[in-house]
Amino acid sequence: MIKVGRIGHATFETPDIDAAIDHFTQIVGLVVVSRDRTRAFLASKIGALSVALELGSQSRCIRLAFEVAADTNLDEAGRKLTTAGIKSERRNDTAPGLSEILTLTDPKGTAIDLFARWSTVSPPADVAGASVLKLGHVAFIVPDPTAMAEFYQTVLGFRVSDWIDDYFVFLRCNADHHAVNFVRGDAPRMHHFAFEVRDFAQLQNACDLLGQRRIPIAWGPVRLGPGHNVAIFHRNVDDQMIEFYAELDQMKDEALGYWDPRPWHREFPQRPKVWTGDHRYMWGPPPTPEFQRAEHPRG
Repeated sequence: MIKVGRIGHATFETPDIDAAIDHFTQIVGLVVVSRDRTRAFLASKIGALSVALELGSQSRCIRLAFEVAADTNLDEAGRKLTTAGIKSERRNDTAPGLSEILTLTDPKGTAIDLFARWSTVSPPADVAGASVLKLGHVAFIVPDPTAMAEFYQTVLGFRVSDWIDDYFVFLRCNADHHAVNFVRGDAPRMHHFAFEVRDFAQLQNACDLLGQRRIPIAWGPVRLGPGHNVAIFHRNVDDQMIEFYAELDQMKDEALGYWDPRPWHREFPQRPKVWTGDHRYMWGPPPTPEFQRAEHPRG
């Protein structure tokens, strides 16, 4: 119905916006481009809006923004959604670099903002922290990942990249292996969100940074199975799991239907598949109890 081409930014509620800003700037490596008492917008070093923060009573992801083709008529897209029985609305109270958006809500209650035209914001040349390139993906716990995958495929044009057994699905909207993930759990909530860094050396620098700040690495460095990205995970001040990653699989040609060949692949060509058992990672330490708490958070 609508073909999404890129994940733009995610919006998080936080009880302490100053502490959240400090983590996103000093650890993640984003820069503040606009803020007031209750909201803040942060961009990557290449000028792409990556995170929006809103003051709230709890820590949670409330919105995801996706780019659609520049020639998309948002009014027409809204009419198609209405015909399909999906409510949407046009909004102009947009974030920096965006003009107009079309908003709908996915089955788990997360607002989805679609935008067709955007411009970069201009952060300072020097950034701190891990100096990430972009927001890469967001993963959620949901009671029915199959139903969520069907909605994102049918309504937003996503494609299934991989499954882990029948409980964890990876969905792509462009060459990147995944932009959204859904893992089965008892109630909808965020599992983790991820930022891309340049290469493995930058991941090593991020490990040193976390060590200097006495922030435990919850999992990693590890070469994952689905997507084959090298990754490390840690928790932020809002107890949310953040991933830094590099070397994510790419599908350069959808017609060919296989991932760009890499030396670490075990199958050639490597195609979308169902990963079984304990094959969710290829090497590295096993997930720590702190990481596994993502599936079973406190409270």
